[in-house]
Amino acid sequence: MKRLFDFLASFIALILLSPIIALVAWKIRKNLGSPVLFRQTRPGLNGKPFEMVKFRTMKDAVDQQGNTLPDSERMTLFGDKLRSSSLDELPELWNVLKGDMSLVGPRPLLMQYLPLYNKEQSRRHDVRPGVTGWAQINGRNAISWQQKFSLDVWYVENSSFWLDMKILLLTIKKVFIKEGISSNGHVTTEYFKGNESE
Repeated sequence: MKRLFDFLASFIALILLSPIIALVAWKIRKNLGSPVLFRQTRPGLNGKPFEMVKFRTMKDAVDQQGNTLPDSERMTLFGDKLRSSSLDELPELWNVLKGDMSLVGPRPLLMQYLPLYNKEQSRRHDVRPGVTGWAQINGRNAISWQQKFSLDVWYVENSSFWLDMKILLLTIKKVFIKEGISSNGHVTTEYFKGNESE
């Protein structure tokens, strides 16, 4: 039932939101240049890699040695507005349609984090990653990694259609009030470096 809902909802959303998606793509091309999309390999169900797509929000700026500059130096006012409105997430509907992601589930993080999880934290990969999730409506980037993972595992253990509906409705509210977009002292969020107790 969850997969059927994801497929139908993402298909309808892509059609209804296509004018907005096209407008955002045009604005990104005008403000940041090409490419319009940000593509990155992320771990999906059972940790299987997939290519996640989002709208680009940062400049491709590098230092004299060719190293990518920190997020704070690459983020633009335009990109910050895209992130705060969550419009940068719209292309992920394509990932949902394909079956790489679900509308609701733990957010897909970086591949390099996989060996850093403890056994309990790894359970977040027992379900498809989501465009939004329980951790997103309970703090998003404003809470610690340990809190995020605890919320992700709680979702895995308590997942249901009605919980998904609740999360989707609360996500809409969170988008409007623009809460928890960045972690303290960071433009996006601090990198996960592993568990201190291990």
